[in-house]
Amino acid sequence: MDLKLYLKEKIALVDTALENWLPKEKEMPQSIHKAMRYSVFAGGKRVRPVLMLAACEAVGGVINKAMPAACAMEMIHTYSLIHDDLPAMDNDDFRRGRPTSHKVFGEAIAILAGDGLLTEAFKLISDPRFAAGIEPATRLAVIHEIATCAGTYGMVGGQVVDMESEGKPEIDLPTVQYIHTHKTGALIKASVVAGALLGGADESQLAAIRRYGEAAGLAFQIADDILDIEGTTEEIGKDAGSDEARGKATYPAVMGITAAKEEAKAMMDEAMLALEPLGKPAEPLREIARYIVERKN
Repeated sequence: MDLKLYLKEKIALVDTALENWLPKEKEMPQSIHKAMRYSVFAGGKRVRPVLMLAACEAVGGVINKAMPAACAMEMIHTYSLIHDDLPAMDNDDFRRGRPTSHKVFGEAIAILAGDGLLTEAFKLISDPRFAAGIEPATRLAVIHEIATCAGTYGMVGGQVVDMESEGKPEIDLPTVQYIHTHKTGALIKASVVAGALLGGADESQLAAIRRYGEAAGLAFQIADDILDIEGTTEEIGKDAGSDEARGKATYPAVMGITAAKEEAKAMMDEAMLALEPLGKPAEPLREIARYIVERKN
């Protein structure tokens, strides 16, 4: 399949939906809505919403049912980046090649923009306008999955351990695995699980998708660790080498760059294996797993 074309088509659909559903800049209070839209439309790859739509299709679902949750996932991801860039955390000046939110709008508005996106995400998922054709139990399961993976048992928990591990002279592999599977992997997993649920997956399909999400999520963050070392600032859209400079707990730091690449490849292979029962409809998910490991930005 032509992955570039597939991604282009799905990203266009997601961007159109985000444009329609996000508060407009001219709506009061304008400052917060402008800041929210600034970060959402800063040129992200939309990996999580596209994964959700692909998972929905892989189990025979219709992507329109998954689109609100897909956009909500992008809002949650974007909020996490805004807060991650703050001086109290990573203190980054650039994100996706543009000045970070707090550099443009100030720290207070950046914090509130993140808060606004997180809250708007759950408002969108629970909106009664999008309930038609989806069982209430399914909507509840999707909300629970996303909330669990975004909170202290998922992304937030991973971020906490990441910050607490920064600069320590020795970090063991289990700690790095915890950080990666929670800080980044949790939302990847939630994206595909939510997509499968909204696509009407049966238990075996859901189990396969969940295994795929766990492996692909870990592969994604290992690839990020490698890019921070081998990529340029222009390629990755933020300061290259920042992980090493801060003493971040990463796979290359613990295992070395060669072993980290081998682990990313192993996770990609595990993701592929998980999809075997789903056959041809899961081909986009397979190609995205390859892209996750082989990407240059």
